[in-house]
Amino acid sequence: MNPFSSGTRLRDMIRAIRACKTAAEERAVVRKECAAIRTSMNENDQDYRHRNLAKLMFIHMLGYPTHFGQMECLKLIASAGFPEKRIGYLGLMLLLDERQEVLMLVTNSLKQDLNHSNQYIVGLALCALGNICSAEMARDLAPEVERLLQFRDPNVRKKAALCTIRIIKKVPDLSENFINPAAALLKEKHHGVLITGIQLCTDLCKVSPEALEFLRKKHTDGLVKTLRDAVNSPYTPEYDISGIADPFLHIRLLKLLRVLGQGDADASDAMNDILAQVATKTESNKNAGNAILYECVETIMSIEDNGGLRVLAINILGRFLSNRDNNIRYVALNMLMKAITVDAQAVQRHRATILECVKVLIANQKLVIWLFFFFFFQDSDASIQKRALELVYVLVNETNVKPLTKELIDYLEVSDQEFKGELTAKICSIIEKFSPEKIWYIDQMLKVLNKAGNFVKDEVWHALIAVISSASDLHGYTVRALYKAFQTSSEQEMSFQSTLKFFLHQESLVRVAVWCIGEYGDMLVNNVGMLDIEDPITVTESDTVDVVKIAIKHHALDLTTKAMALIALLKLSSRFPSCSERIKDIIVQHKGSFVLELQQRSLEFNSIIEKHQNIRSALVERMPILDDATFSTRRAGSLPAAASTSSGASLNLPNGVAKPSAAPLVDLLDLSDDLPAPSSSGGDFLQDLLGIDLSPAPTQSGIGQIQKAGTDVLLDLLSIGTPVQSSSPTTDILSSSQNGKSPIATLDALSSPSSLSAQATSSARAVPMMDLLDGFGPSPLKPEDNGSVYPPLVAFQSSSLRITFNFSKQPGNPQTTLIQATFINLTPNVFTDFIFQAAVPKFLQLHLDPASSNILPASGNGSITQNLRVTNSQHGKKSLVMRARMSYKFDNKVTLEEGQINNFPKDLAS
Repeated sequence: MNPFSSGTRLRDMIRAIRACKTAAEERAVVRKECAAIRTSMNENDQDYRHRNLAKLMFIHMLGYPTHFGQMECLKLIASAGFPEKRIGYLGLMLLLDERQEVLMLVTNSLKQDLNHSNQYIVGLALCALGNICSAEMARDLAPEVERLLQFRDPNVRKKAALCTIRIIKKVPDLSENFINPAAALLKEKHHGVLITGIQLCTDLCKVSPEALEFLRKKHTDGLVKTLRDAVNSPYTPEYDISGIADPFLHIRLLKLLRVLGQGDADASDAMNDILAQVATKTESNKNAGNAILYECVETIMSIEDNGGLRVLAINILGRFLSNRDNNIRYVALNMLMKAITVDAQAVQRHRATILECVKVLIANQKLVIWLFFFFFFQDSDASIQKRALELVYVLVNETNVKPLTKELIDYLEVSDQEFKGELTAKICSIIEKFSPEKIWYIDQMLKVLNKAGNFVKDEVWHALIAVISSASDLHGYTVRALYKAFQTSSEQEMSFQSTLKFFLHQESLVRVAVWCIGEYGDMLVNNVGMLDIEDPITVTESDTVDVVKIAIKHHALDLTTKAMALIALLKLSSRFPSCSERIKDIIVQHKGSFVLELQQRSLEFNSIIEKHQNIRSALVERMPILDDATFSTRRAGSLPAAASTSSGASLNLPNGVAKPSAAPLVDLLDLSDDLPAPSSSGGDFLQDLLGIDLSPAPTQSGIGQIQKAGTDVLLDLLSIGTPVQSSSPTTDILSSSQNGKSPIATLDALSSPSSLSAQATSSARAVPMMDLLDGFGPSPLKPEDNGSVYPPLVAFQSSSLRITFNFSKQPGNPQTTLIQATFINLTPNVFTDFIFQAAVPKFLQLHLDPASSNILPASGNGSITQNLRVTNSQHGKKSLVMRARMSYKFDNKVTLEEGQINNFPKDLAS
């Protein structure tokens, strides 16, 4: 016989496929077998039709296409015999799904088989319908399935109940037809039918409020009685699993009771006693008992409040945490995470056990480190550690923050590398959220910087600097603590490899130390602000300079750290006049650096020390207070650019916020937009960056001339592009402000050369530019014409939101329109997750830049801006038109608003 003829048995084909040594050989065998099956189909060979379909199902399971055999399934289903129907229905469920149009042809055969006198054929039809039923088939065959729910044979009733679940999920409107038949199944004695009936009622409650109310009023007591009978039932070999009578029935009953009791006090009271009985009588030494206890805890936590039951449920979860099985501990941690929002005090009693889930035994006899002992020491499951850490995070409050933080920081030193980043982020968030006082906050953050190293995100040490700046009474304490940490690490790490490791892994600590020494180095030397808990230390000016010198000379540090060290040296040159020459020698060493940033700073700072003594003291004055509350809200993007400073605000330094890109000026100290907004008491942003005292002072005639050239000096110092040689007097940046305006240009005005050139005006007088690089002055630039000015447009306005468009054109590119969209919240609710989307016709091309924030403050107290660029390919012929959609969230609800914008200024298209 031909090995690939239609008469080949299924086992022979499987044997031939398994004998293939390569994928190519397997494809060849499958290809030849499929060709033989096609030939048999074309010849309408009825004798081997069932065998061909069985082969196609095996080929389908191997992943090869078998769509050409779909009609063979329908032919076998239409056959009279049970064996042919069985293969046909099996192929139907395997080779087709509800999306196939061929499925429409089988509806009539299904209807006939559902009414067949043979109960086994009825069962085949119910199985097929329950697997591939579509919405159309559900509507056509629902009456037959409803009738079969009362069939004499329990197996048919069970399959009809499972098929009904599929029908009500596809067509929820049909659920009302099945309420009474489903409720009748709850009185069944056959456990298989009872379990499927309970599952059907559970799904009915989820899709139909009428069914939920009906079952809650009429059948809650009956379900409680059924569960009590199951709990107290004697040993039955047919249903016994690990000494428990039918745990599957227990679990299904508990799930249905959970649905019925949620939100209903009467139903919850009716099931309290049986839930307590299940929780106390069920044995927990077997998996079956643990499964029942877990569902019981879920039910107790979901129904209406009963304090005693919830304490019992938390105690069960506490026992789960002591189990040696990882899976049981994991589900217990998950359940505790849910329960903490319901009964936090009960969960707090198991805080010690939860902490032990975080700890892992570290046994290193060489270092003699036994920091934590954890009775699950044989387990190092990372998922258990992470879930336990998340639970510890939500367990922390004002009363337990200090001991918990201490244990977490101690564990941080010995935790695995892959776990350390997430642990560091959680610890930092806990410290900033529950910090009782600033000195404790600073102490703990210094410990985290020391032990977590470079796992600390930039936002964390940015926030720490802001807090240190705002705590004026702790400046001396902080700089001494950082100096001690730096010196201790340097003394312990004697070898080159150890020193390299320290600087590579403690860069965040080095940055904070360098910044504080540059700002408060004089306090370190003079022991200013000593606290009672401190021991006095002796530090000379030379020692202070040595610390910064070590940081700036170490090649392992990156550009940001070295740049901060150079700035610290410049500040120390003013604070320590006796070390000025030595500092200058250190700075000059970088004038030949291959890194342009360091080379430029070295030349500029050297020029300041040598030639510009008159402005050095003003340039390197101590930075004003960086208000931490304003700093946090500005970083979150929820505060307008001109927000005023609030004194006495509480600590609020969010952790883990992604650092956006920043302009060169903003990145001078690598603080990006993490600095506070210009305030009414602290000068403006540039003053905060450089620590320049811009308060009004008496101006003498001799000094005034120098100060008038200060703009060019400062622009050259900061390397913000090419300053503009204006024909009018330059802004007096170091003198008092005039007419109530800021004494120096705003950040936007300094961020690019083009914006500077736009502000230049013509005048008969000119001020020569002072160049810190000794005469390498830039050539003057001509101001550009930004095109016509177009009136702003209120593009969209509703009761909750207003959108304003401001337009501009690029010179020489009239077909492109630049739009700045401003979004204003008109409601008293803060909008979060704000997203603006727009669509334009094909003749327009639209580009959207990222929005300034995704949080829109309430009541117009702030705004979000977003830039759009529209290119009109039909410029001069067609006007702009746009369809906009805005989505935002408040009170955990997502709101969508849409609008058509077609009232653009006509000048834009001409």
